[in-house]
Amino acid sequence: MDRAAPTMSEEAKKQLNSLSRGCVEIIQKDELVQKIEQSIKTKKPLRVKAGFDPTSKDLHLGHTVLLYKLKVFQELGHEVIFLIGDFTGMIGDPSGRSETRKSLTKQEVLENAETYKEQAFKILDTDKTMVDFNSRWMGQMTAVDLIHLSSHYSVARILERDDFQKRYISQQPISIHEFLYPLIQGYDSVALKADVEIGGTDQKFNLLVGRDLQRAYGQSPQVVMTMPLLEGTDGLRKMSKSYGNSIGLTELPADIYGKIMSVSDNLMLKYYELLTDFPMEEIRKMHPMEAKKKLAKEIVGRYQGEGEALKAEGEFTHKFTRREFPADLTPLFLSQLPETPGRASVGLVAILVKSGFVKSNAEARRMIEQGGVEIDSIRVTDSFYKFEIRNAGQEFKIKIGKKGFLLLKDS
Repeated sequence: MDRAAPTMSEEAKKQLNSLSRGCVEIIQKDELVQKIEQSIKTKKPLRVKAGFDPTSKDLHLGHTVLLYKLKVFQELGHEVIFLIGDFTGMIGDPSGRSETRKSLTKQEVLENAETYKEQAFKILDTDKTMVDFNSRWMGQMTAVDLIHLSSHYSVARILERDDFQKRYISQQPISIHEFLYPLIQGYDSVALKADVEIGGTDQKFNLLVGRDLQRAYGQSPQVVMTMPLLEGTDGLRKMSKSYGNSIGLTELPADIYGKIMSVSDNLMLKYYELLTDFPMEEIRKMHPMEAKKKLAKEIVGRYQGEGEALKAEGEFTHKFTRREFPADLTPLFLSQLPETPGRASVGLVAILVKSGFVKSNAEARRMIEQGGVEIDSIRVTDSFYKFEIRNAGQEFKIKIGKKGFLLLKDS
């Protein structure tokens, strides 16, 4: 639990509000306030780091959650360190894993690291970003140094990690080199004299090791900021190329656009909070489908250019209209529905029942919640969804299951 924050200057309040957006936890918030106030007073920027192990060639949107938080620090005038874990990448982070990761060769790690740098600068300011590699200090560490580092942590403390604990209890093997991973990541903070480190919630243990080691080496402990893990396109597991649910920054624009359009409404709001600086109150006021189109266009434009974003938007709409809907489909007019007060908002469940595609409200709700309904090419999973009739003659193309099509029109 955070201790009561001290009285803050207006500038510190402004910085803290910007930095806190989307954060799960700040350890400790009062320490961050003190560091910010000291930075303002001395005009000395904070040293803020986030580490990325180059385990594959491409970054995905999940990685950019941390990059965007680094960008916020950067815009506030602080020193940002984009740390490439070329040394730790050869070990393999055991966080959240039920088995030992396959180790990468040095050549594989270096090849991946080059693409990481190029993609990170689509977000970060090249001139204001310090890029470093943890092999710079770990490659120079002797066996004696490593033994000294290991002496600062006990096996019991390491086994407090949830993933290690589960593997130990289930008698799944844990390699000695995996025990070293959190120590080496923690030592990165010592080597860089970090004031703040940012990581996903699955990295909390490793980040806290950094605080402990900084104390052991006579440094002021870093503030730890944890960010949520961004779920992938399946809406269930964290975004990962190995899970097949990622949205890569270098994918084709049409693929990025289509994948974003396929995520649920709730996940779309989380994407907005973590990947953009758009005011959330404005996004919540938008129609979910319009908000999703805006997000898809924003993300494609950011990484592929505005021209590609417009092209992807047009291709997506054209592809859906051409392939999915028969040209001679007889529309269902709103005038055919029972008159209800304020017909400018009509429930999706009522439409499905009236159209005859389902027999009851319960069946309609079940189909919607299971992802079986799309409106204008966007999957809708909210059974309380309502159509917002804004313009005379407005129409909606509704796909129901694999073969059902419904054209809903205002009359």
